[in-house]
Amino acid sequence: MKFFEKPGADVAERVPPGQHLAKGFPVLTYGDTPQISTADWQFTVSGLATPKTFSWQDFMDMPQSEFTADFHCVTTWSKLDVKWRGVKVTDFLKAIDIDSKAAHVMEHCYGGYTTNLALEDFAREENFFAHTLFGEPLPAEHGGPMRTVVPHLYAWKSAKWINGLELLEDMELGFWERNGYHRRGEPFAEERYSDR
Repeated sequence: MKFFEKPGADVAERVPPGQHLAKGFPVLTYGDTPQISTADWQFTVSGLATPKTFSWQDFMDMPQSEFTADFHCVTTWSKLDVKWRGVKVTDFLKAIDIDSKAAHVMEHCYGGYTTNLALEDFAREENFFAHTLFGEPLPAEHGGPMRTVVPHLYAWKSAKWINGLELLEDMELGFWERNGYHRRGEPFAEERYSDR
């Protein structure tokens, strides 16, 4: 069985250049997969924001939304119409106090992974914290119990096992960005690797 296929004409405009459609939902991870229970999970806000810690229940008490989004991995596969449930980034941001100097975000994760985004890329209506995938609790291999999903950028910006946001005035590079990946990662512009 072929795991990947060329996009047909009916979806071609939704698939960035150089991508193939995945029939399943591949799992790509650097390092071990963290195993965190929802009872132990915590989320901290730091940097240019009033420090705050959230529990799992705090996130569950926020407005919950359903999302259907296309997912594009830098390793040249895409999966269309992925169904998630979670909390809009814009709803979460209403619960924290951010300094006006903040212009960038560093996502911090269990296991030590980090990835950076401009605040304007992060604070978009279509971005969300996901805890459910296709109607089931988000599996650990896909970033559970909680991950971010940033559909307009390559998937390494959608941090698995998220446990914190650090608000920054200047850009700092996350794990893959320090190791040669593009600072932004826009799929339709094929921003795969750094040009610096």
